[in-house]
Amino acid sequence: MKRWITPRIQGRTLALSLAIPVVLGAFLASDALAKAPKTDDDKTLYFIGIVISGQPPFSALRPEEVDMVAQGLKDSLADKTVEIDPEEYGSKVQAFVQGRMAEQVQKQKAAGEAYLAKKAANDGAKKTESGLIIIESEAGDGDSPKATDTVRVHYHGMLADGTVFDSSVDRGEPVEFPLNRVIPCWTEGVTMMKPGGKAQLICPAEIAYGDQGAPPTIPGGATLTFDVELIEIVPAL
Repeated sequence: MKRWITPRIQGRTLALSLAIPVVLGAFLASDALAKAPKTDDDKTLYFIGIVISGQPPFSALRPEEVDMVAQGLKDSLADKTVEIDPEEYGSKVQAFVQGRMAEQVQKQKAAGEAYLAKKAANDGAKKTESGLIIIESEAGDGDSPKATDTVRVHYHGMLADGTVFDSSVDRGEPVEFPLNRVIPCWTEGVTMMKPGGKAQLICPAEIAYGDQGAPPTIPGGATLTFDVELIEIVPAL
């Protein structure tokens, strides 16, 4: 639930510069990656691919484009001479990734709008000026926390398609955090609850992780849903 810090794309992206050496190593084992991983090394290399796939520029690729990227990696490893100007195509990488990421954000926002409209129609749903939708399932008691308070909560975070991206419930351990150091949706929503209460917070991207998202688990422009139980307001020391 931390506020996001995402590197901006500038020329050859930070993600690209960090990931390429690892990806090159992974492609040395291309025969292993062509089939289901079996050994620990296979599985480690395979998982590297999974991690990298969620980071730009790799997350901007379509499945049919992966082979061409792989060919570029293999040719580079083999020291093949390629008639491509690095300066010219370095700038093209930036434009390509920005365009693809913008497409993905718009798709997420379109899906989010339909999801938000559906949630807003639920019985008991309240929509605030910021766009937050809160649906209380169990009322709490006492005073609501202030934005400067620290709270102890259980939560279950989901994308609009139901994919769980984070859950203290699954980990079996509640978490504590100050409400002025989380995404705006949480700050606003939890201050509308009372200790012992449970509610669902539906957060449009603008008050969640914005167009940047929180790769690799939260896409840019994503609408998020949190099932929240406010256990207590943590007493100040």
